[in-house]
Amino acid sequence: MLEIELKQQGKISRLTNKTFQFDKALGEGLYSANYFLKSQKIVAEKAPNHIVTMQWFQRRDDSMLCGVDEAIALLHTFAIHPEELEIEALNDGDIIQNMEPVLKVTGKYENFGFLESVIDGILARRSSVATNVYNVMKVVGDTPIFSMADRQDDYHTQVGDGYATYIAGINKVSTDAQGLWWGGKGMGTMPHALIQVCDGDVCKAADIYHQTFPNEKVTALIDYNNNVVTDSLILARHLGKDLKGVRVDTSKSLIDHYFDDKDTTGFDPHGVCKELIFALRKALDDEGFDYVNITVSSGFTAEKIAQWKKLGVPVNMYGVGTSFVNNMTCGFTGDLVVLDGKDQAKEGRANYANPKLKKVPYPIY
Repeated sequence: MLEIELKQQGKISRLTNKTFQFDKALGEGLYSANYFLKSQKIVAEKAPNHIVTMQWFQRRDDSMLCGVDEAIALLHTFAIHPEELEIEALNDGDIIQNMEPVLKVTGKYENFGFLESVIDGILARRSSVATNVYNVMKVVGDTPIFSMADRQDDYHTQVGDGYATYIAGINKVSTDAQGLWWGGKGMGTMPHALIQVCDGDVCKAADIYHQTFPNEKVTALIDYNNNVVTDSLILARHLGKDLKGVRVDTSKSLIDHYFDDKDTTGFDPHGVCKELIFALRKALDDEGFDYVNITVSSGFTAEKIAQWKKLGVPVNMYGVGTSFVNNMTCGFTGDLVVLDGKDQAKEGRANYANPKLKKVPYPIY
């Protein structure tokens, strides 16, 4: 059984390295900023055994925290004498505010300080993705969301990003890696490449897809010929009830041929515009294909989805990629704020109280 299932059942309080499976090089300092490694050596040799408290916070209101379990597991795995550390933390999925401490660690600096920047990065990346997804989930209502963020960054980010996406409420992802920590599996239908191999014939591409996966109804990418309405109707007539849906992914640089003989004054017809989706829904419904779902992708953000929801654009699922993995949403800072029981911090920082912090036991279970 996956650890996250045990956590959801209340049998464990935190995920551990059984889930995260850290690269042992983390404990050897490969990923730590060099000045932290130097400081560890200096303190260990010249000023050892001082008890310090380090706290982590960020500067954005209404953010979704993620990466805390991972940071704690990192400390429990690679800190020196981790059983001697006192750790207080919030939980993945908590909503946090500007300057609110999310993690405090008390112990000998030389035993854990070298992990500071790694923890900064974990919290920043995971919380940025979780917050981006959270912002979409706040506006999307009951319309499903499909994370297509695998293509937006280095593949090494997929596992952690997929976990943060799950924490924020999305369990539809495009790769198995995105679901690795929580047991999810990648989903999807066809890329443009499959249609290209079929010489641009969407019906042929759908046929060979269905022949290969006969237990799946087809959701077809439909913008290959930049003629979404016409090709959707052709495909619906061809497949009938075997067509589950169509996905519109029109490039922002193009205007669909549907608008070739139409007045586009007053709106921007480029890309996946709402006018195209209204027209597609009407065309399908008029021919009795009201069961065919419409998925849209390409450049969708929380703001655009909120606008479309307000206007009632007939979308059955949104595919979102780039806006989920913007890593500039939440930036975390670790600061030493207590020295041997007395407040001691650089100018402008202090030991901020947060009654929501809970002590984390070692071992966890």
